[in-house]
Amino acid sequence: MKFTYKAQTKEKTLTEGILDARDKFVAAQELRGQGLMPLSITPVLERGFLSLDISLFNSVSLSEKIIFTNNLSGMLSAGISLVRALSVLEKQSSNKAFQVIMRGISEDINQGGTFSGAIAKFPKVFSGLFVSMVRAGEESGSLPSVLSEVGLNLKKSYELNKKIKSALMYPSIILIVILMMVFVVLMLTQAFKDLGSELSVSTKTIIWFSDTISQHSIIFFAVLFGFIGVIVALSRLPLFQKYFDFIILRLPVVGDIVKEINSARTARTLSSLLSSGVDMLKALTITSDVLQNSYYKELTQNAITRIEKGISLSESFKERTDLYPVMVGEMVEVGEETGNLSKMLLDIAVFYESEVENKTKDLSTSIESVLMVIIGGAVGFFSFLIITLIYSIINVIK
Repeated sequence: MKFTYKAQTKEKTLTEGILDARDKFVAAQELRGQGLMPLSITPVLERGFLSLDISLFNSVSLSEKIIFTNNLSGMLSAGISLVRALSVLEKQSSNKAFQVIMRGISEDINQGGTFSGAIAKFPKVFSGLFVSMVRAGEESGSLPSVLSEVGLNLKKSYELNKKIKSALMYPSIILIVILMMVFVVLMLTQAFKDLGSELSVSTKTIIWFSDTISQHSIIFFAVLFGFIGVIVALSRLPLFQKYFDFIILRLPVVGDIVKEINSARTARTLSSLLSSGVDMLKALTITSDVLQNSYYKELTQNAITRIEKGISLSESFKERTDLYPVMVGEMVEVGEETGNLSKMLLDIAVFYESEVENKTKDLSTSIESVLMVIIGGAVGFFSFLIITLIYSIINVIK
């Protein structure tokens, strides 16, 4: 593989370049053989049609990270060294980008670096939460159990994302079916117009409908996608993102689910960090980065300032019942009083994860019922159009 390097010559001048070597150690040996003192050696992923680039295709999927974390935890618990475990996982992975990452992590550790320091060099793959928990596990000597906890967190996120995607899949399929039926109507209408025969009132109506769709379809889709593009672009700007988050939180049904998702995510993240030995202020900082909604980010950031002034965490939750259900603040207060805050936060997370799962199922069922009525009407309408056109074409041919 290729490496970029910076090195110092015998004349104390700096030089840099690219070289091919089997790994980082071999690259360093080659540079020393040329009379150079290596200052930095960085692996480069070659760009090409069949090659993967971490910054482009990136990707190490969430499911791959779950497998990596759980397997690494299991091997460390079994007494296998970290470097050997990483080597085994590298061979097992079919993702070339992930293989390069694991190889780079192993090389950093072999050079005396820490596991947390090595994975911190890949922020697009390993989040701040992941890195902080690993660092806490290293410091406390409980890395295998911490990795197991990280794996559980990743699995919960994966399952939640999967449920949300599943709820959106059904409407997407129905939309595709309706568009296909519109296309069939357009094709039959054109075929009938080409016959040039006398048209009935119903057939004229269908042709008018078809012409309206075909003439304005480009404008319609341009406006639709343009509108979606503008909304997406604006939602990424800090000012508009806050308005967008405000609207989401106040949507019927969806707003309640979003609040419970953020409650569960806040509680689970804090619980994992605190149980791993991370101090409260650092845990809140990381939790703020994990949360997506700007209102929840702001609350956790304000909680840091309030704690520094001697105000308890539970007070921050209890004062914002518009964001966190009353139960969250009350249970956090009990956890603070009993000295068992991380366990209480875990209970909160489990409860609201269950609530989100149930409400997502109910929402999916409701959406399916409404969409069944819509698709039934659409199928009936387009079936009538298609049968009418086919019948008219048959009469003309006769």
